[in-house]
Amino acid sequence: MTSKNPCFRAIFCSVRIKELETLDAFDEALADGLHKLRGYHLQSLDLTGRARELSGINVAGGVFLGCRFAPGEGPGTEIDVRRRGGLVFPTVPDVPFDPYRARLYSPDELYAGLEDGYSATPDAIAYAWSLQPRAVDRTLAAALHDHAIDDALEEFVEGRELVGVLGGHALARDEPGYREAAVLGRELATQFTVATGGGPGAMEAANLGAWMAGHDESALDEAIAVLAAAPHFADDLSAWARAAFTVRERWAHPRRDPSADQQPGPNGRDSLGIPTWFYGHEPPNPLASVIAKYFSNATREDVLLKVCRRGLVFLPGAAGTVQEIFQAACANYYAQAPSVVPMVLVGVEHWTREVGVWELLRSLGADRAFGARLDLVDSTAEVLPLLAQRRGDLG
Repeated sequence: MTSKNPCFRAIFCSVRIKELETLDAFDEALADGLHKLRGYHLQSLDLTGRARELSGINVAGGVFLGCRFAPGEGPGTEIDVRRRGGLVFPTVPDVPFDPYRARLYSPDELYAGLEDGYSATPDAIAYAWSLQPRAVDRTLAAALHDHAIDDALEEFVEGRELVGVLGGHALARDEPGYREAAVLGRELATQFTVATGGGPGAMEAANLGAWMAGHDESALDEAIAVLAAAPHFADDLSAWARAAFTVRERWAHPRRDPSADQQPGPNGRDSLGIPTWFYGHEPPNPLASVIAKYFSNATREDVLLKVCRRGLVFLPGAAGTVQEIFQAACANYYAQAPSVVPMVLVGVEHWTREVGVWELLRSLGADRAFGARLDLVDSTAEVLPLLAQRRGDLG
């Protein structure tokens, strides 16, 4: 988990941190001549079968995050590694997740065991754990987990142009607005990586659109028909999730890398979901390619807005969407011109009459760079041309 904090870099500028997140990567590094671990982070590795290798290299200054070692006190065990200067962050007992995980979640991982009902899945079990009284060890485990997700997300975002699609979670799969959001996600995925809050409703629809971007519109309509058989998660969460996995299986995409743990979207167009167990009663939608799920909602909302540098699209929503609008507006209001993120609100009637935020936003943006990258449109078809233009403006 490499810190990107500039103070950290200034202090440790002489050490370039390298992460070893799989046993294969560790073995390859050894084969390439690795003989000392200073400057390396080994993350959540099962090293019980690597005692001989560990005993033969200089472990001083190496950081072991949640790794498991061979038992006992001999060479290559945890006691030996500590004695020789390795910094070992121990595994955290009695938690139903890996606080040091090195990757974002896949839908398959969060929904493992769905055949026995949603309550049997790791997602549901983690949510139940999060509702228990928060003793110090629990708070620490959640914080370690969210830091690990931060690190994995930074790796995912690198080199991508993300556009966030935000909107109401209550939108049912059989409502016209769901299809509109899916078409929007499909169009955006031709030029950007689609990111959402990872939940149901409009968020799921945008992830669906990105997933179906390699297929024609008739296939998208077929997929929506499959999903509409279980229109809302509150009716039957297990059936709702199973319908999404049916869509993933029927319109599956070949992996770019046969050894990859995470399934890409069509033509390599991954989409991202960033949900939270804080709202655990709203399940993560399985149509995002990868899922950055947090325990802290405040962290999750901040991260979602920060990674979507190419634009934020707000579909009709209620209090949660309004909060996200003004959180983004606050950051844009104080930002220097090159750092202002384009904001597009979709639905003139909704954002002017039903939920009257537009006039306030326009007032805040007057005579500021923020105002020049703030748009209100009535159709999702207007969004992609606007963001493509803003991309040209931003360079």
